[in-house]
Amino acid sequence: MAYGTYKLLRVEQSGALVTAVVDAPPINIITADLFGELAALAIELEADPTALVFVLKSADPDFFLAHFDVALLVAMADSPSASAGDVNTYHEMCNRFQRMDKVTIAQIEGRIGGGGAELSMSFDMRFGVLGKTVINQMEVPIGILPGGTGTQRLPRLIGRARAIEVILGAGDLNAETAEKWGWLNRALPADQIEAYVSALASRIASFPPEAVRIAKQSIEASALPLDEGCRIESGLFQTLLFSDTARTKMRRFLELGGQTREAELRVTELSAEVAAAV
Repeated sequence: MAYGTYKLLRVEQSGALVTAVVDAPPINIITADLFGELAALAIELEADPTALVFVLKSADPDFFLAHFDVALLVAMADSPSASAGDVNTYHEMCNRFQRMDKVTIAQIEGRIGGGGAELSMSFDMRFGVLGKTVINQMEVPIGILPGGTGTQRLPRLIGRARAIEVILGAGDLNAETAEKWGWLNRALPADQIEAYVSALASRIASFPPEAVRIAKQSIEASALPLDEGCRIESGLFQTLLFSDTARTKMRRFLELGGQTREAELRVTELSAEVAAAV
């Protein structure tokens, strides 16, 4: 699928893997233009049947996404329009990234704050750099609150008490603490993050698409009561189990030595060999 023309994003596709690099000098502020491009990309990505994994990066080593444009917020505050009720287009974008049938990964090598942090929280995974990645919710000191899903996602991500510290304290959260608290999946050395994220994204992109998509769908059901989530999981498991792809891949797993001592000791590598088998 050919993606549209963007001025502030560099979008590339290699098979099932789509990568976008934010390039909005001087510090990747989420202006109206950048917001529009991110929202448009989310719609395109969601509709792309060939895409399975999406990675978002930054061209600036010091800033991933700074925050939403405060000058734009001031203009909005000075000229209030009629209430839009429950409609929040930023929420819609974040929810689209979370709920689409693609695996979304944020490769955060610099500072991220405000709406940028909220957007990344809607991604399936976040990876940062030790001694470099910094997260900050800077809204409360300027008289507002994180209005791009932050007050709802952050407590679910790191717990209520820690979310209150991050949002109301408005201090920097370093990569080491963010990893410990679960905000980051991993905090990696600067010279390792590109290779790690690239390898992970490529590995997932090599797996059976229907298994990746439906597994993510099942994980989304974990927000429901346990019995309901398990009911959904059971139905989705059966959907995959009786597919031609599953039967082929499971037989190949056994042919390559699955369930033998030697093969099971290297099951990560074995899984890749199964995925590569035609």
